[in-house]
Amino acid sequence: MNRRRFLVAGTVTTVGALAGCLGDDDADDGTGATDGYGSEPETEPAERTIDTDAYETLEHDGVDVPLAPLEDVYYWYLRREARAVDTRGASSFEDARITGAALSPAPDGRDADDPVAEWPTDDRIVTYCVCPHAMAVQRAAALIDDGHENVYALDDGFNEWVDAGYPVEGDEVDDTDLDLPAYHVQGESDPAYEGEYVDVRTVDGDQRERSVVDADGTYELTLHFTGLEEESVLEVDAPDYTTEVTLEELTSETVTPP
Repeated sequence: MNRRRFLVAGTVTTVGALAGCLGDDDADDGTGATDGYGSEPETEPAERTIDTDAYETLEHDGVDVPLAPLEDVYYWYLRREARAVDTRGASSFEDARITGAALSPAPDGRDADDPVAEWPTDDRIVTYCVCPHAMAVQRAAALIDDGHENVYALDDGFNEWVDAGYPVEGDEVDDTDLDLPAYHVQGESDPAYEGEYVDVRTVDGDQRERSVVDADGTYELTLHFTGLEEESVLEVDAPDYTTEVTLEELTSETVTPP
């Protein structure tokens, strides 16, 4: 398999229009306890061959995670041949998710009643986030380490799924589009921590996004957090520091070690 180093998650595009592709908000019980499959499609794509051995991979904690491109994941989705796993927090999951996806946050899933725990280890699983794949790779690596044999991370991320007009559901989805906030964050860490994770989260930890430190010590990410105001306090957890800043400060200044 090919491998590329996981250095930095770039900016995430704003979520776009979703006309005609909305899912059923009754697909889960509010806890993400679904089977991970989408609704039965009206038409099923013809069977085709996918060379998954040709996928690029990212390594996390010694585990190689294959990166599945959007078109292959959507093909599996329409044929109900893959279970979708949302690796973000519960609040982000409730706001918007792939229709039918199960909630199993990075790195190790839910503390109790994690839906993936009941799935056969030979079932195909595709994890996703909006990083576009920082948390998805972390969760996928943990699943592989737990014995799941057919796990992939969505290479393009949730936003590309949305922009393609593929099925989504959630509290922030209406009949025409999904319009989540987009807050761009830039920060600096020690270049010695190249490839290490940076988390930005709400103080209750319910909403979070992840990036990694680039070779020059910088990092960037875009937050799609809901319910925030300029004075809302967020926590930045970099490899060499942890700090709390307001949303206004976070989006108007480069985050640096305190």
